[in-house]
Amino acid sequence: MERGNHSTVTEFILLGLSSDPKMQVLLFQLFLSMYLVTLAGNLLLIVAVRTDLRLHTSMYFFLTHLSFLDICYTSIVVPKMLVDFLALKKIISFRGCVAQIFLYIFLGGSECVLLAFMAFDRFVAICNPLRYSRIMNKMACIKMATVSWMTGCIISSVDVFFICRLTYCGPNIINHFFCEALSLHHLSCGVLYLNNIVILVGDSILLLIPLFLILFSYIHIIAAIVRIRSNRGRYKVFSTCASHLIIVTLFYGTAMFSYMRPGHRHSTEATDKFASVVYIIATPMINPLIYSLRNKDVQGALRRLRRCSVIM
Repeated sequence: MERGNHSTVTEFILLGLSSDPKMQVLLFQLFLSMYLVTLAGNLLLIVAVRTDLRLHTSMYFFLTHLSFLDICYTSIVVPKMLVDFLALKKIISFRGCVAQIFLYIFLGGSECVLLAFMAFDRFVAICNPLRYSRIMNKMACIKMATVSWMTGCIISSVDVFFICRLTYCGPNIINHFFCEALSLHHLSCGVLYLNNIVILVGDSILLLIPLFLILFSYIHIIAAIVRIRSNRGRYKVFSTCASHLIIVTLFYGTAMFSYMRPGHRHSTEATDKFASVVYIIATPMINPLIYSLRNKDVQGALRRLRRCSVIM
């Protein structure tokens, strides 16, 4: 596929996580297991929340969107990676690579914004409980979820537009296990100045702005917890947002390590691949486990769902 009669690259070769055949088989088994757990856990959480009227609140509304995002997010990378573990050549077409980049930024960016709105939901619930039902009403939640999806889609569309304007003359080897925007930039033989600005702005919108909202929310939450006199009351309040805080730490910690640290645009270290594994594969897998293990309401919904399935 030619791009403006300048690009000669029609496909890319992914180096993956390992070139050792035995290690690739082990990695295939590991990531297949993790992917199946991710699908089962998130689907079960969505069904449990949707079928239990007790969980039809804003907190669990956002949680179902998070689970659906996690399913889609990990599905754009893992199935292709599993195929590549068993393939002699790890090849992806130019169009396939661009499509993967678009979906990766779209879904990852949407999750960043959604996590910020989930933090805001906890902030209102803890710091302004009397107005919680009025502020976080059904329509407000739908609007926040829509903003999350739309923001990811818009930033992703802009990034992909500028990626497609670049010239790719070779080589066509990507030192990663999936098509990632910065890895593709390294292969371009065109001028990257404008693209670098676009990526910097996109990273700031999808990572820094939601992170500031999360920090703002949790600073006020911590201040509210400190004012509570009883230790039991402090624990009860903090437990309502502990699961979200764990997920934010995992997701944002590894994402910012990959994209916001100095020199990251020229790094091809194994640590970058490990960080990508954490926020693309590991975090979506443990999200439903964290919420199930730490949340009695979700545990109750899962028990009721299991009893219903046994009766049927």
